[in-house]
Amino acid sequence: MNPKIRQNLFPVLAAFIWGTAFVAQSVSSDYIPPFTFNLLRSLVAAVVLGGGLAVYRRLLQAKRPQAVKPLAHSRRDLLLGGLCCGTALGIAANLQQAGMAETSAGKAGFITALYIVLVPVLGLFLHKKAPATVWVGVVLAVAGLYFLCVNEALTLSRSDLLVMLCAFVFAGHILLVDHFTRTVDGVALSALQFVVAAALSGLGAALWEAPTWEGIRQCVWPILYVGIFSSGVGYTLQILAQKDANPTVVSLLLSLESVFSVLAGAVILHDRLSGRELLGCGLMFLAVVLTQLPQRAPKVAQRP
Repeated sequence: MNPKIRQNLFPVLAAFIWGTAFVAQSVSSDYIPPFTFNLLRSLVAAVVLGGGLAVYRRLLQAKRPQAVKPLAHSRRDLLLGGLCCGTALGIAANLQQAGMAETSAGKAGFITALYIVLVPVLGLFLHKKAPATVWVGVVLAVAGLYFLCVNEALTLSRSDLLVMLCAFVFAGHILLVDHFTRTVDGVALSALQFVVAAALSGLGAALWEAPTWEGIRQCVWPILYVGIFSSGVGYTLQILAQKDANPTVVSLLLSLESVFSVLAGAVILHDRLSGRELLGCGLMFLAVVLTQLPQRAPKVAQRP
């Protein structure tokens, strides 16, 4: 696939999956606690991705042995990438799920999406520069998210703080993925990060939670949907999209999750979009388009 298409199409597809999966995540929070939920979704994602990768490589080995390349330049790179990305993902997902139990969906969506601001800011410490159009796009996207998600006074509660911390960790996850996708297979990295996230979530569930089988049974389908699509497919698309891409632009495209969640509610649940929400959607799409404009090449001084 053309790299430009991959870097733009994959994050939009991931945002669409995450936006439409928000209902399943919300329903599950009524039946099972956060660590248990993320343990189950991560296990489903790891099994689906790991099994799919093994079958694909075996079929490819049978047809074209020379086409099968190592999963990483070294096994150490893959293990280190899975550990770092999985730790960040596990912490972020559990912070978000815990915060959503008491924070409204609108405020949680707005605060979480602040990672689109944090990615370029944190990227400055890693010597990653972003053009002026990207910074303008970030400002427009934040404004759009405000109109789209926040309908009440923005106050900071304990749950709000948890979701805000989640945004910081998600920003770190995007930068970690940007680093490790240069040397490792994207699908293998995605599968391994969910193994690590499942281990962290399982530890938290064993220490602090007491889930019931009845609660798990009540949300089997939401867990499968979130585990297969939101986790397995969505985060794999993110990882594949970030290979050789600008992480700030990818984070902006991923922030369309909020737009898709509102549109999914309108289509599936027949929720009407207010003028404020339509304005937010418009600003978000304008921000995305702005970041895709070609940059003017610097002028080269010529000798007279």
